[in-house]
Amino acid sequence: MSSHQSQTTTHSTTLAKRQQEQELSQSQSQSQSQSKSQPHQQDVLQRDDNDYVIEEQEQSAKASASAGINLNIFGAIAGAFSSKSSNNNNIKSETQPDHHVDEIERSEQREESAKMKGAGAANANGAVAGQAEQFAKHGKVGYNPSRPSEAFRRSLSTKPAPSPPPTAVKDDDLPFLLELRGQRPLLARLRSKAREPATLLTLLAIALILLVQLSLPRDFFLFRPRDPPQPPPTCPSPNAFVQELYCRAPPHVPGTLYGKSSSSMALAAAAERVAAEFEYSKEDVNKGVHEFIRQMDEGLAKSGATMSQIPTYVTAVPNGTEKGLYMAVDLGGTNFRVCSIQLHGNSTFSLTQSKVKIPSELMVAKTSHELFGFLAKQIELFLQTHHEEHYTSHKEKKGTSEQDVFSLGFTFSFPVQQFGINKGTLIRWTKGFDIHDTIGKDVCALLQAEIDALGLPVRVAALVNDTVGTLMARSYTSPGKTGTLLGAIFGTGTNGAYVEKLDKVTKLSNMSAKEAGEIDKSTGEMIINTEWGSFDNELSVLPQTPYDADLDLESVNPGIQMFEKRVSGMFLGEILRRALLSLLRDFDVPLFADEHSNQNDIHSTTNVAPDSPLYKQWGLDSSFLSITTGDSSNGLKVTRQTLDQDYGVSAASAEDAEAVRLIASAIGKRAARLSAVAIAAIIISTGRLQNPTDIGTTNNATLEVNENDIVDIGVDGSLVEFYPRFEEYIREALREVPEIGPQGERKVRIGIAKDGSGVGAALIALVADQASKGNYPSSSSSSVQSSSDGSSFFSRLLDSINRNVRYRV
Repeated sequence: MSSHQSQTTTHSTTLAKRQQEQELSQSQSQSQSQSKSQPHQQDVLQRDDNDYVIEEQEQSAKASASAGINLNIFGAIAGAFSSKSSNNNNIKSETQPDHHVDEIERSEQREESAKMKGAGAANANGAVAGQAEQFAKHGKVGYNPSRPSEAFRRSLSTKPAPSPPPTAVKDDDLPFLLELRGQRPLLARLRSKAREPATLLTLLAIALILLVQLSLPRDFFLFRPRDPPQPPPTCPSPNAFVQELYCRAPPHVPGTLYGKSSSSMALAAAAERVAAEFEYSKEDVNKGVHEFIRQMDEGLAKSGATMSQIPTYVTAVPNGTEKGLYMAVDLGGTNFRVCSIQLHGNSTFSLTQSKVKIPSELMVAKTSHELFGFLAKQIELFLQTHHEEHYTSHKEKKGTSEQDVFSLGFTFSFPVQQFGINKGTLIRWTKGFDIHDTIGKDVCALLQAEIDALGLPVRVAALVNDTVGTLMARSYTSPGKTGTLLGAIFGTGTNGAYVEKLDKVTKLSNMSAKEAGEIDKSTGEMIINTEWGSFDNELSVLPQTPYDADLDLESVNPGIQMFEKRVSGMFLGEILRRALLSLLRDFDVPLFADEHSNQNDIHSTTNVAPDSPLYKQWGLDSSFLSITTGDSSNGLKVTRQTLDQDYGVSAASAEDAEAVRLIASAIGKRAARLSAVAIAAIIISTGRLQNPTDIGTTNNATLEVNENDIVDIGVDGSLVEFYPRFEEYIREALREVPEIGPQGERKVRIGIAKDGSGVGAALIALVADQASKGNYPSSSSSSVQSSSDGSSFFSRLLDSINRNVRYRV
């Protein structure tokens, strides 16, 4: 009974083993078929641990439904597998022994899942464990973990059968599968790394950099070698060639813009358009001359005309032969100047002067005595310092003869109503002075009273306008034999004074004797202060641009001094500033606006500072017009440096500087041609040119001019002295006037007359002194008088030669 039971048990065990082997073989076949069902090897590798376990669990659940196997054991094994695999992400199976053990455990999971469908979990686990143990101990001959079997390789590329039976994994396939399985945690780690915020920010920054690079022009990234081949390659800007590390600008071409790009052409066109607004044509000049003459005559005929035509009561001009010591004082603002002038009689003189600042409290004193007493005290100190002997002698004698008294010319640069050569009442104070006690009083009498109170040997002989002083100074120093016709100032302001026939000043005869004052009629002439700054306030012939209109509207005296606002240096800089602002505000005009540094020949983007003087009224000085118009440096370097240092325009391009220069030149040229209108009108009105019909038709540049026919004009001021080609533009306009013409223009001699308020005032004092004695010749006979003064034979001979000499102008 017992032996039969043991045989039965042995037989059952044998059958069970065979059944297990068959089921194991079927499980391996099914596993092999499943591996063949994968279309690509990468798809197996890309599954993470959780997805794989879920798939295994689904298959096991189907098998356990029939076999009744508990899946908790498989879950525990899967958890252990996940824990171990996470700790061995970067370890390869062929180099680390512990990794082989982990891989064996993973293979046990797969095999156990397959065996559960057959004989049960215990026997399947034993079979798989046996295989894993055999593999771990390297018991199989020819074991190579890096080379799977050929059957396993074919299973990866062969399409699966419709219903493949489960197969078990062979020992040769297991190492390769485990090696592929070991890379999956690394891929999962990379996927989690890509989701981190720092990584996303880095990728976003890279994308932004790429977008910026795509927006830049292609030539921005051009490689420019340090040693370029010959000839050197050009810059992206057409204005310079690059060699080494610097740019070399092309030669300067006056009147043309360097750039040829679309932006440069747009800037050039805009600058030329603005410059064209300041053109003053030949027809405009002639219309202006005729209107100027009309307003001159109107001012001579009546008071209150647009051009004041103020009588100065100076009835003669010097001829250069005068001698003597005279004094002059100049109260023109916050300073007071005292001068003594020694006339040598040969058109030369010596000047001694002192200057003192007027205390601010005296500028607003309560009485005239305080201010004029201070002025008289300065005259006394000057005499003590520079003419001590004369001053001491006068004090010791306690009285001085008329011959020992200094004649003084008083330059008083405030509005006065003049009634004689040394009489004038103050109309109003300006320039910070405010002394109510002085208004309506004779300023010469006030000064004389304070001088007499100190007992000084000084007599106020003349009340002087600085423009009249310019005429007098030029007349004394002029090299010619004829007296000076006109004295003009073209500086901060502009004005002119000229010699007029007394019988043409008809408004004097219409005044009462008190209004007309004392007039010396012995010479038949008088110097007239035109006050031509107010010419054509109605704008009947004067040019008007939007910039002129805006300037006048925002000035302190809108509607008046319209001629001065187009000619004088005080306003020219403001006109240019407003013209440049109009271009800056036009987005279609690239003035001081580079899109990038390659458009600039110095490869730096132009920038205008927010606090630039260009944005402030009166912020641009008129001296800048002289600087840029006369700039002949390569690339207008001087202009660009001035824009940078004085006006906050950094890295201005050559095209910017040329545009500025073009407009500035047009403004200055218009001012010069307008100045020619005033000069031509006075020359024509006084009839100083003879045979105008003959001289207006010749263009012969070699014609000779008689010295006695010269029309002498004295000028002063920074504009005429320093602005390039100012006199040339004046002469160009004079030639366009038919009454003057080319030959008449050659008879006009223009010369600089300095210090009209000093030397000129002293000369007016001389004229007043001579006129009071009744022995001063008229200006028209000055040349004859000078020729008769020579006492020796040689002097008379030289005078005779000088009267007949001819020269080329």
